[in-house]
Amino acid sequence: MRERIIKNCPECGGPLVGRIDKKFCSDFCRNSFNNDRQTDTNKKLTTTNSILKRNRQILEKFISQRVRQVSREKLLQEGFNFHYFTSFEFDAVKHFSFYCYEYGYYALEGNYYKFLKRANK
Repeated sequence: MRERIIKNCPECGGPLVGRIDKKFCSDFCRNSFNNDRQTDTNKKLTTTNSILKRNRQILEKFISQRVRQVSREKLLQEGFNFHYFTSFEFDAVKHFSFYCYEYGYYALEGNYYKFLKRANK
């Protein structure tokens, strides 16, 4: 006679009854488990998107005010996060330009940054 192995639901810990490949004791536990897993992913995406949106707003503000260059200190005071950008380019003038969507910036001497806006394609 075979010894029966009792498995437990990963969400509530209750015993699994029924099919041998059953993973959850109920639809509620399956949905709850998957929703919890998705919440962690969604929090990371929401945080990243918020930072990118803030960076874009800061760049847009300076460009709309026709400010040509700003110090790193001023960008940091505004809440700019240099670790987040959507793309980067290396242009013919040998600048590394970083973009937050259509607004970009590149470093100048003395810890200053110049701003760019991509043309609509």
